[in-house]
Amino acid sequence: MRLPDEPELPLQINILPMIDVIFAILTFFIMSTLFLTRSESLPVNLPKATTAKQQQVATRITITVDEKEQVSLNRKPVAIDDLTKQIRTLVGSNPEVLVIINADEKVDYGRVVAVMDRVRQVEGAKLAIATQK
Repeated sequence: MRLPDEPELPLQINILPMIDVIFAILTFFIMSTLFLTRSESLPVNLPKATTAKQQQVATRITITVDEKEQVSLNRKPVAIDDLTKQIRTLVGSNPEVLVIINADEKVDYGRVVAVMDRVRQVEGAKLAIATQK
């Protein structure tokens, strides 16, 4: 209850804490967007090629062969014998599917050729090998 002889204090909104909160939220969103890179494959050391070109296709399937020669299909480990069947399932009836092989530069050449051979058995699958520029 206010007494009649007390002066009325003007209402004030202190804006400084609100600015601090806004800057904290802005900083969070800026930092979080820096980590939103899309990784389609497992991390491997790709071989370098000066003539590499970017492929533009709507549907991509990624096969990764890491330095331990473990094969992964879309980031899930798979046996090399099951590769053809699983790619055929993923391709379905889509004629525009690009199968990208990400092989570590230390992987045995024969292992990469075996993976390429399995991919080429799938009708309609286009084959590409990932490299660094």
